[in-house]
Amino acid sequence: MKPGELFEPSGPTAAPAAAPLAERMRPRTFDEIVGQEDLLGRGRPLREAIERDALQSVILWGPPGTGKTTLARVIATVTRAHFVAFSAVLSGIKDIKAVMAEAEEARRHLGRRTILFIDEIHRFNKAQQDAFLPRVESGDIVLIGATTENPSFEVNAALLSRSKVFLLQPLTVEETTRLLRRALDDAERGLGGAGLQTTDDAIAALAQHANGDARVALNLLELAATMAGGPTPRPIDRDLLGHVIQRRALLYDKTGEEHFNLISALHKSLRNSDPDAGIYWLARMLEAGEDPMYIARRLIRFASEDVGNADPTALALAVAAKDAVHFIGMPEGNAALAQAVVFLATAPKSNAVYTAYQHAAEDAHGRIAEPVPLHLRNAPTKLMKELDYGKGYRYAHDDADGVAAMDCLPPSLAGRIYYEPTTRGHEKDIAHRLGAWRTLKQKKRTRP
Repeated sequence: MKPGELFEPSGPTAAPAAAPLAERMRPRTFDEIVGQEDLLGRGRPLREAIERDALQSVILWGPPGTGKTTLARVIATVTRAHFVAFSAVLSGIKDIKAVMAEAEEARRHLGRRTILFIDEIHRFNKAQQDAFLPRVESGDIVLIGATTENPSFEVNAALLSRSKVFLLQPLTVEETTRLLRRALDDAERGLGGAGLQTTDDAIAALAQHANGDARVALNLLELAATMAGGPTPRPIDRDLLGHVIQRRALLYDKTGEEHFNLISALHKSLRNSDPDAGIYWLARMLEAGEDPMYIARRLIRFASEDVGNADPTALALAVAAKDAVHFIGMPEGNAALAQAVVFLATAPKSNAVYTAYQHAAEDAHGRIAEPVPLHLRNAPTKLMKELDYGKGYRYAHDDADGVAAMDCLPPSLAGRIYYEPTTRGHEKDIAHRLGAWRTLKQKKRTRP
């Protein structure tokens, strides 16, 4: 695709009759857009800026089928500026530089600004994105970037700081249903003249299956209409949809933001002792194709970080789940992961071990690295013994209580407490035992 080929800013034109239904039904005005009411409803700032032709650089971020490209096309019909469109998949740095030069000339000699739409801007590397920056700063171009990826990670920070990010939401089931009904009723652009019969539950099932993606919904409807209008016409009902709808490809990117969003949801559901939510987020990840060993590793981490010694068997069970997945593979291994998720969610919780290590690590980095006290050092040689290595060491097993009155931290940290067990689960016993030992050590130190 060459720059400027995607849209014609002179006004809306009908898609060819042979175009896919989703393309024919693409909204041409704000009033035809379904969804995104918070951004594009009457009186909303983004719509006001577009209608006044006062739009500044924006990034449109949202899942597929939420209207990013549609909105750009509406802008193309409204603006009096020169409108140019790029596809980040098909355009290179040479095309970028050519458009930048043209934009500078248009601004300098004609006083006309250029609106540049970049579809899938996340596919441009940082060097390519840098090429836009001078022209955005000078006001020669207004940038509209569309992306399915988190702009925080995929868009140049300097470019991002000069743009307003708008988040487009997936369509609701009700909005998708309205979109499907419109396509069925529209005789000019849609399927209104095809004489199709539909059932409400079939349309509801299509809307549910589309998962908020308008393009998927219309593509499925078109396929269903093709099957229904065959040699023996039949209604679009749940039976026909059983042949149309295959297993849904869940929205997921194992290297993108959704990956981290879902593992965060799983971790926080377990931390909040919610086994039902934990199972759901586990299923969302596994059914979308996540690496089960990645999930197993995160569960092992959770067992130590959030359960810890409140239930010491949690770590053993999480490791066992990892071994089971490795041994029997998938999909059979999903039961082992599910067992671990339920166990961890219902186990007593404590982050005392995790917190203890964090505080100890801070002291290890932030304080002077004192030598190991002599009484804690081994003395395997004569010289070491002459230098008092091991002098004053008390062998705990020789003490009647099994605890010696001996400091094991460096002198500057004497008395420092890192591990403070909770009163939940097994840590209640640990807390009681540690308290008794501290009292006993103190008594032994103060005896004459």
